[in-house]
This record gives sequence, structure tokens and C-alpha cells, in this order.
Amino acid sequence: MDRLFQNNLAWAARMRAEDPAFFEDLAHQQTPRYLWIGCSDSRVPANEIVGLKPGEVFVHRNVANLVMHTDFNCLSVVQYAVEVLKVRQIVVTGHYGCGGVRAALHPADMGLIDNWLHSISVLAKRHRAFLEDARDESDQIDRLCELNVIEQVRILCENSVIRHAWLRGQELTVNGCVYGLRDGLLKDLGVSISAESEIEPKSSRALQSLLERYLG
Repeated sequence: MDRLFQNNLAWAARMRAEDPAFFEDLAHQQTPRYLWIGCSDSRVPANEIVGLKPGEVFVHRNVANLVMHTDFNCLSVVQYAVEVLKVRQIVVTGHYGCGGVRAALHPADMGLIDNWLHSISVLAKRHRAFLEDARDESDQIDRLCELNVIEQVRILCENSVIRHAWLRGQELTVNGCVYGLRDGLLKDLGVSISAESEIEPKSSRALQSLLERYLG
């Protein structure tokens, strides 16, 4: 803990040196344009990898960046971000080499987490032939990471909070990306949805593009 407190002192001093009014401005309000839904993995810090400061991105993280209709934690974050903060962009971000995706691909008795990852296991079975075509296990996991992001974007867009925002005419786009641990780069998966009518065609197009990119 001593290390954390010392790091915090150094960070706060650095932020004040860069912008003397930073903390005063931050204390009065947060006006992020983005909601980031990502994995809990400690190697994927949302703010840092997109070069944004505190207050510029609202963040929700869980194991394997899942969006579930029964997860009131995630849905409460989404509702607050959309209806109160009025974010304009939601970014569902997975990452290659995800441990949660690996566990879902090769189920074992891991306890409660098995239930959390069940939907990814179902997704893997749905695309068994595509995953079995992979050159090795690492490639299988990375393929499933991408499939999972596209699936979570579709699920999120079908949620009532998002649909009602679109019905109100609110400017809102849901995007899907995947982060590379080996190069630090975000990859756009080509699924950006800004209206209910775009859910099916754009998610299907992104999935088809993914399959063609790997299978040729």
C-alpha cells in the first residue's frame, strides 16, 4: 500500500503541474463523450491506451467484456452513461489472449465463473468449424475474442436503454474493438451501430467480414 500512496502523490503532483486547475475542474462535473465496456484484465487500462484523461471516458469492466440483460451492474452503468452523462460513443472492447475467453473455449470446473462465461461457450459451439480451422490454440482464442465483441455489440444494441435513446433521437453509436497486448493497438472490428434498423445488417456484415478475413 505504501507504494500506491507514493505513486498517487507523484501522479497528483504531475497532473497539477500540467494543469493547475485540473482537479478543481474535475470535481465540479464529468462530461465524458465515451462509455468504455472492457475486460477486467489489468493489462488493458481504458484511459491510458486511448490517451484520455480522467473525466473523458466513463468505464465499466468485467471478465471478458460481457453485456448481459441480467447484469444490473452493467446495465446501470449503461443507463447512467446514456441518460445522464449523454455519452455519444459506446466502445465495447475485447483483447487478444483474453483469459476469460480461453476459459470459455476450454471449459473446466472453475466455480462461479463458469456460469458467467457460459454465453461465450455457447458462442464457441455456434462457430465450432470457424474456430477449429485456426492454426493453433492462440489463434482460436483470438478469433473467439473478436466473435465475442461483435456479439456483445449486438446484445447491447438490443437493450431497451439503447433503443429508447435512439427513439428519442439521441446521438449515440455503439462500436466494437479489440486490443492487441503485443502491439498496444486497437483494432476496429467494423461494427458501429447508430440506429435500431442497423443492428441486424451491420452486425451480420461485421461477422461475415470476420469470417472472410480468416477463411479467405
